[in-house]
Amino acid sequence: MAFTLPELPYAYDALQPFMSKETLEYHHDKHHQAYVDMGNKLATEAGLADASLEDVVKQSFGKNQPLFNNAGQHYNHIHFWKWMKPNGGGKSLPGKLQTAFDSDLGGYDKFRTDFVEAGKGQFGSGWAWVAVKDGKLQIMKTPNGENPLVHGATPILGVDVWEHSYYIDYRNARPKYLEAFVDSLVNWDYVLERYEAAGA
Repeated sequence: MAFTLPELPYAYDALQPFMSKETLEYHHDKHHQAYVDMGNKLATEAGLADASLEDVVKQSFGKNQPLFNNAGQHYNHIHFWKWMKPNGGGKSLPGKLQTAFDSDLGGYDKFRTDFVEAGKGQFGSGWAWVAVKDGKLQIMKTPNGENPLVHGATPILGVDVWEHSYYIDYRNARPKYLEAFVDSLVNWDYVLERYEAAGA
């Protein structure tokens, strides 16, 4: 299955002032496109051109680092764009999600603190996640292009903490970016969709 760059589900300026048009143009059109282009080349060379993206990610982990880097980042970004929306974020979670956050993550406020801390605490490039593992939600962080798929979990929310995702707008203030993401950008409907798809 060839990798293709998805269209953004909103206009380039739709997430301002929390994420600028310039950031989205660079991040989506340049960085994500590069993962798609290189991922297609490397998947073909590895004989995985017809495999699903999730299979490419899982099969290349620990075996073909260049392919894994690009396939992992393609997977992560496909969802990252959908995990945001204009006028998103905040405490108003769909009921089923609220129940799971209360039981597994200690409620919204504890989730917010722990998720932001996971993003702050990821040294260098990487991601912070909420994932379903063994039927329960947990907060995780991973380096570079790694994601919960390769750790036996299914991501339902992720935030990119590579510098190119926030440096234009926040410079080195990663915590401010993470707070803005949770408070003003998260698309809780898509998080719920991913949660239900995980069989939770």
